[in-house]
Amino acid sequence: MDAELFPRDRRQIAPGAVHLPDWLDPARQRVLLAACREWARPPAGLRTVRTPGGGTMTARQVCLGRHWYPYGYAGTVVDGDGAPVKPFPAWLDELARDAVTDALGPRAAGPAPYDIALINFYDAEAHMGLHRDSDEKSGAPVVSLSLGDTCVFRFGNTETRTRPWTDVELRSGDLFVFGGPSRLAYHGVPRVHPGTAPAELGLTGRLNITLRVSGF
Repeated sequence: MDAELFPRDRRQIAPGAVHLPDWLDPARQRVLLAACREWARPPAGLRTVRTPGGGTMTARQVCLGRHWYPYGYAGTVVDGDGAPVKPFPAWLDELARDAVTDALGPRAAGPAPYDIALINFYDAEAHMGLHRDSDEKSGAPVVSLSLGDTCVFRFGNTETRTRPWTDVELRSGDLFVFGGPSRLAYHGVPRVHPGTAPAELGLTGRLNITLRVSGF
């Protein structure tokens, strides 16, 4: 949106959980999108995630550093083509640390490098139920970057999938960081608003890039 009646300001959603609108400028969004397109190519490319109960996630996913599957990590795509997971580039660690510094301060990231990326692609019908990012051994903050279509991001509490929660509008270029007392909060994406991506980005749908420290 070119003009805002009410500017979108930095907002603390919960202790340790911060939304920074427009953190990625258009040029950095394009660079990140180009990288995501390369990572999504096979082998170890974009896949449909199947749950232990036999269902499938509507958002498709590709991983870097370590491969996530419900509910653990592996060095190969154990629930897909079996290929070795793509490496996690050093520049993503730098990006994650910059994000945590801007959101929570320079000491929040800790000494261990960011070494895992989960990249989810949402089409117009995709969504993600409330869940916790609890398969890592590190308590370092999770960094979430949005590209493309706007979504409703539901950020809940650490105890239950039910209320209280806060719905946050995440647009292309937005940053959301959650750590500290909010590190294990339930969160999800109940809906995506199709056709809302910046036209100049050249993306139909939404990409969410989440960066984590494994602690392994």
